[in-house]
Amino acid sequence: MAKELIRLADCSMAFDDEVVLDNINLYINDKEFLTLLGPSGCGKTTTLRIIGGFLKPTSGDIFFDGVRTNDVPPHKRAVNTIFQKYALFTHLNVFDNVAFGLRLQRHDGKKLSKTEINERVTEMLEVVSLKGFEKRDVSLLSGGQQQRVAIARALVNKPKVLLLDEPLGALDMRLRKDMQNELKQIQQATGITFIYVTHDQEEALAMSDTIVVMEGGVIQQIGTPEDIYNEPKNAFVADFIGESNIVDGIMHSDGVVEIFGRKFKCLDKGFDHKEPVDVVIRPEDVDIVTPRSGKLTGTVTSITFRGVMYDIIVDFHGFKWLIQTTDLCPVGTQIGIKIDPDGIHIMKKGTFSGMYGDYSSYSDEYDEIGDADYEPESESVEEYSG
Repeated sequence: MAKELIRLADCSMAFDDEVVLDNINLYINDKEFLTLLGPSGCGKTTTLRIIGGFLKPTSGDIFFDGVRTNDVPPHKRAVNTIFQKYALFTHLNVFDNVAFGLRLQRHDGKKLSKTEINERVTEMLEVVSLKGFEKRDVSLLSGGQQQRVAIARALVNKPKVLLLDEPLGALDMRLRKDMQNELKQIQQATGITFIYVTHDQEEALAMSDTIVVMEGGVIQQIGTPEDIYNEPKNAFVADFIGESNIVDGIMHSDGVVEIFGRKFKCLDKGFDHKEPVDVVIRPEDVDIVTPRSGKLTGTVTSITFRGVMYDIIVDFHGFKWLIQTTDLCPVGTQIGIKIDPDGIHIMKKGTFSGMYGDYSSYSDEYDEIGDADYEPESESVEEYSG
């Protein structure tokens, strides 16, 4: 069973009169890779800085191994931090950068021996795939290599927790993907708890054991990557994690929802009869068929080739859907769509309802698409023939 390592209890943070964290409750397990995910200003970095001791919460408590640590300074916590700027010592080589913290350490009043320092630095450089780079000038390293040095320097002190504040932000896309895999492997190899801050959904899904989605200083959802993606709790989470079509619906009974005046089978239960709901449909879960075969019909307004598939925008009477498909559907084509029950996710109406899910730059027809009895007018356009 997982052991709880860190707990934030009723933590709030305000700067002057601005509340940036609002009553956060969160626990983090030992040896877990947990990601704080959200847009700029959502409170994720503030949460990280409270855990690291760089900020003291305005109210609430933080516990480390069950001990309250609100007043414990950063250097006395078993925590190290890596920021987007690695702050390497340019006058020192790779070995000396990694060994820097060890040379300052004392155990029972004594400094670590040269032999122990050499052993620990060598071991850590091997973990981060920098064996043989010991004497290399850090200014001559690539961005990815510099990040590995920063990771090794942070981990060689054997902290219980490593805090990472958007450390991949300065790297190009290909290197970011490579480093995502390496960070996960390093975390698993060392068994150290990683707490990672990012606004990049793909990073969070690829690396995390647990994702904490934040917005407006509030935790919106906590779960595994699969839970967050497949079972979003509200429209913000559904929109922020991947691409989503979020439309108004009405629940008729368990497993039956109405969208645009058409009834679809779904897997969700427990809603009231005729309850208004938000319906989430991922772009990859929509099947394109001929207009006659489709439960709904719409017109293709744009198409973008993505290599493996096409991103197409389809106008369903003023509301734009994103569909990802391998079928080429030229602009102006009228298509039908089918959606399997497991491709439809139902959410209760909430604060974020009506704010997300439309892939047009504008939408003047919310009143129409919100009316389940609205019947579309016929359009004279080319049909998709399959």
